[in-house]
Amino acid sequence: MSDLDTLRRLALGHPEASEEPHHGRPSFRVGGKIFLTVPDPEHANFMLDEEQIRVFAAEWAGCEEQWWGKKLAALRVELSALDEESLSDLVAEAYAHRAAR
Repeated sequence: MSDLDTLRRLALGHPEASEEPHHGRPSFRVGGKIFLTVPDPEHANFMLDEEQIRVFAAEWAGCEEQWWGKKLAALRVELSALDEESLSDLVAEAYAHRAAR
């Protein structure tokens, strides 16, 4: 089971990652691009490509597709549903997705 402190430590452990507010809530960025947002203390939104979002949402409990309008934009994760290793994998995927751009 993971929590916001664990998420923060994992996100900021990546090179050039920073934490900045996004609409009054924490977000984590690389090169100015958001790779992870925290809408509330129990959930996180991971910015992944559409294929990754669909795969993780289908395979992992506590994960679901997050749509913004007509765009599949993120993977919404219930933090308590994932162990630290799984959470670390998601953070790394989201970071790599944004850092590559």
